[in-house]
Amino acid sequence: MSWSQAPLRRRGPTAILTAAVLALAAAIVAPSVLAADVTDIGYVDQAKLASIKSFGDANRELAAYKAGLDKQFAQRIRGVRSTADQSKIAQEFQQKLAVKQRDVLAPLFAKAQVAIASVASSKNLSIIVDKQIVIVGGQDVTDAVIDLLSGAGEPVPPVSTPPPSSVGYVDQTQIDVVPKMKSANDEFAKFRADQQQQAQAKMKSAKTDADRQAIFSAMQKAIADKQHQLIEPLVDQTRGVIADVARKKNLVLVIDKINRIYGGTDITSDVTSALK
Repeated sequence: MSWSQAPLRRRGPTAILTAAVLALAAAIVAPSVLAADVTDIGYVDQAKLASIKSFGDANRELAAYKAGLDKQFAQRIRGVRSTADQSKIAQEFQQKLAVKQRDVLAPLFAKAQVAIASVASSKNLSIIVDKQIVIVGGQDVTDAVIDLLSGAGEPVPPVSTPPPSSVGYVDQTQIDVVPKMKSANDEFAKFRADQQQQAQAKMKSAKTDADRQAIFSAMQKAIADKQHQLIEPLVDQTRGVIADVARKKNLVLVIDKINRIYGGTDITSDVTSALK
């Protein structure tokens, strides 16, 4: 058993609803505006930022710390047979690593955020996003941010807030907890788990590969039918709400908050209020 294999925290049961909604929301564009007309969007290659010496040093420090924890864990877990006790010890070591990560990385992330804000201000950009979601367009400010982070002094935060942005973003974790969204996700997660459990039980008595394939296909169909019945109507409704809010606020694009690094227009509260 490896204490670091399981995630420290898990999100909601499935997050399938909001993931589907936001995949669609990213494509919401006002019909009268072309993406090429939007000139105040910048992007940062976060993988390239990770190559900066300070981040490399931090990652090496964390790797050395984790190697030490691995040895301690191996000693603690030896002879422990209870699954519950093993899980408790694993969680203890996960927490230790999480604390170390915060101590080592938080100052670097804070410094990077100031550098990104400073570059955005100097270039009059209203939003900075992750390069991973950019296919064409936008302004690459990665090198400018790296120059600030690699300089002798500390980056200076801008004196003004970002200008109003035509790009909005939604925090899907907040949509997850809207009562009817959470209820639908919970119900679907339980149904899927029940179907999987029933299929596993049937597999034990299946005699041929054809029987096993039929059981698996029936399970998949039941889950797909439930998703169509329970999840898809809420996906359509939520997409409609996001589109309506975007039109009212004259936004040309709505993205998931996880891809937003700086700036942008937060429409989460507008969307969650309309969904309640």
